[in-house]
Amino acid sequence: MSLEQPIPETMRAAVYTGESRISVESVPTPRIGRGEILIRVESCGICHTDLKKIEYNLLPGPRIYGHETAGVVAAVGAGVSKYQPGERVIVFHHIPCGDCFYCRRRLYAQCPVYKRVGVTSAFEPAGGGFSQYVRAMDWIVERGVEKIPDGISFDQACWVEPVNTILKGVELLAPQRGDVVAVLGQGPIGLIFTMLVKRAGAAVLATDTIEFRRNLSERFGAAAFDPRLTEFEESVKTATDGRGADAVILATSAKGLVEQALRISRPGAKILLFAQTSATERIEFSGADVCVGERMLFGSYSADVDLQSESARVVFSGELPLEELISDRVSLGDITRGIAIAQRPGERSLKVVVHPQEHS
Repeated sequence: MSLEQPIPETMRAAVYTGESRISVESVPTPRIGRGEILIRVESCGICHTDLKKIEYNLLPGPRIYGHETAGVVAAVGAGVSKYQPGERVIVFHHIPCGDCFYCRRRLYAQCPVYKRVGVTSAFEPAGGGFSQYVRAMDWIVERGVEKIPDGISFDQACWVEPVNTILKGVELLAPQRGDVVAVLGQGPIGLIFTMLVKRAGAAVLATDTIEFRRNLSERFGAAAFDPRLTEFEESVKTATDGRGADAVILATSAKGLVEQALRISRPGAKILLFAQTSATERIEFSGADVCVGERMLFGSYSADVDLQSESARVVFSGELPLEELISDRVSLGDITRGIAIAQRPGERSLKVVVHPQEHS
């Protein structure tokens, strides 16, 4: 079947309507302007930041979420020469200006232009990947699109954006060979953190309440523990001659995790908050654990344009078994089930990917 298909006047989309509700509706297919491209979405991963926005009603509806997007260029606007209809691509929904106060300090996620969502399907721009087509705006087309090589599936390609965010976190953490790093949470994001930290030469002690995830973590090189048992904290001390972990990554958000990270880390350790993205979440801990213990507590959020090519290389090279982390694939019409799986994962649940072109 040809990758080039007629563009319909209307398309199906999963519209967030407020009050934690998603409705699959018919909406106009986006129209593109000069410098823009239209992408037919083939795969879009469900990200936990989208889940939080839906579950906690963090933004008003109507909106169409989804930003881990891979698909096919369906049309190009005037002046676009880098991409042609039929080419397979992934798209980043945030790209910084490159010249503001924050960009000069490589704090791209704080750039005002970066904060503008540059990929949409309808309504207020919100990524739009949970629909059949998305419109990439001109500044995204200029710097935020990567071509998918032959032989790479759309499901594998849609990992480029999330892998970028994890690479950014690992780069900030800068684990050293021989370090002991605790990774709290072994969902899809935590498992990729485990792989990349192991690749840097550090030892990983990981936690998750789900046995299937712990088994995968051990397959990827970690020593994995149930966080509800005392064995984990005892093992951290044993592995470090009683000092505590050199670094801790919070790849999930749950009550008491920051306090645990402080408790299991050595003086001078780095603690990365990666999953604490909700403005409603509150954390309480002893200031002395940070000040007197000289620990560095910091956050990492969203993607880094400087790592865009590297994240694409890592994903497309196949050096990480990313498709193995996809447990569920759902059509657009079945997206509410996919969201429910992602929000309340079962024993063997990991990444959920939406296929907008499939009919349920």
